[in-house]
Amino acid sequence: MATKISRYQVATAIAVLFHCVGFVGIVFFKSDLILQSTVINLLLMFVLLLWTQQNKNAAFWIFLLLTAAIGIVVEMIGVNTKLLFGSYSYGKVLGYQYRNVPLVIGINWFIIIYCCGISINTLLTKAIDKLAAETATPPLKLKMLSVIVDGATLAVLFDWLMEPAAVQLGYWKWEGEIPFYNYLCWFIVSMLLMLLFHFSAFHKRNKFAVHLLMIQVMFFLLLRTFLTD
Repeated sequence: MATKISRYQVATAIAVLFHCVGFVGIVFFKSDLILQSTVINLLLMFVLLLWTQQNKNAAFWIFLLLTAAIGIVVEMIGVNTKLLFGSYSYGKVLGYQYRNVPLVIGINWFIIIYCCGISINTLLTKAIDKLAAETATPPLKLKMLSVIVDGATLAVLFDWLMEPAAVQLGYWKWEGEIPFYNYLCWFIVSMLLMLLFHFSAFHKRNKFAVHLLMIQVMFFLLLRTFLTD
């Protein structure tokens, strides 16, 4: 009897394949074609997340649109005024820009926040239920704090991991060293978006989102190792 392959498995296989090809092309062949395909890869991962998301109700689409829009707006403020994140600017690798910000960056914000939120929601649910029973603390309150704070922390850690490789690849550049202020702003913005994630009433179990986060962590960890001193 043949085993049915789930869409999570198909999506994960595609993500692994594209990230492996990207890693080999960037590190070993210095391929400009692979580098210029970054936007295509981001869009593909976005489509795969949509494909694997169950019960895409109105709350999900509102969360998606608001997260992408807020991501673009804060980046526009950051790039053009230096009031957020620090002094940085985007390169041409990430495609079409509006007011000095690639529009695909909104999708990137959604991918990061969604994957981090789903991962924390999935991995800590059992632990939260157990702790709530032991401490007589309402589980919903613990879950809210966990998703918002831990999810934002995970997003910041991902940004920290990604930064050196992203700079090397020309996604963006900094005037001087990457400031601590960048990570502080990331944490604050991520907390606001995680708050939106928590209170948005959509299905929050997606195995592929967890897998994609792990794949991207490994991808940027390897790039950070091979591309930076």
